[in-house]
Amino acid sequence: MIIAGMDAVAITVEWAMAELIRKPGVQQKAQEELDNVIGQERTRTEEDLQSLPYLQAIVKKALRLHPPTPLMLPHRANTDPKIWLDPNEFRPEWLLEEDIDIKGHGFRLLPFGAGRRVCSGAQLGLNFVTLMLGRLLHHFNWIPFKNVKYKEIDISEGPGIVTYMVTPLQVVPLPRLNACLYKCVPIHPQV
Repeated sequence: MIIAGMDAVAITVEWAMAELIRKPGVQQKAQEELDNVIGQERTRTEEDLQSLPYLQAIVKKALRLHPPTPLMLPHRANTDPKIWLDPNEFRPEWLLEEDIDIKGHGFRLLPFGAGRRVCSGAQLGLNFVTLMLGRLLHHFNWIPFKNVKYKEIDISEGPGIVTYMVTPLQVVPLPRLNACLYKCVPIHPQV
């Protein structure tokens, strides 16, 4: 179960990164939030998550547009404008304007299922995705690989039990923090 969950985490982060790179303004707004809460002199900690509502909205929006396990529930939310404003637009601000439950209590956003079939690792998955995405956005500016334009990034879904991108995301990370924050922690063998 943990391995399957890690696959879903990696898939969700890749989809979120693809959407963020296609929308540089959203990426910049997330980085501004990270800089305001964390600054550029330290790395993010788990305690910082509660103070990052825009980052959490990005994760929810990525899960709504690209659920890692689409067979779990109908994908009707993409086609119903009565339920979602601009259903295919990656605009996390909308999730800040309304209180939307993601853990199976409200029925507008159910990436983890609901009722007796709800994913037991929902909170762990949300935390992993938010922590990983926060680290990637806080440490780097992300741009498309080579001469690909932002809107040319292919966000087509591949067929299968999990929702992989047809074309794997290729991007270039540009460091944005103090160089000392990128040093690896030395690992000492236990004696």
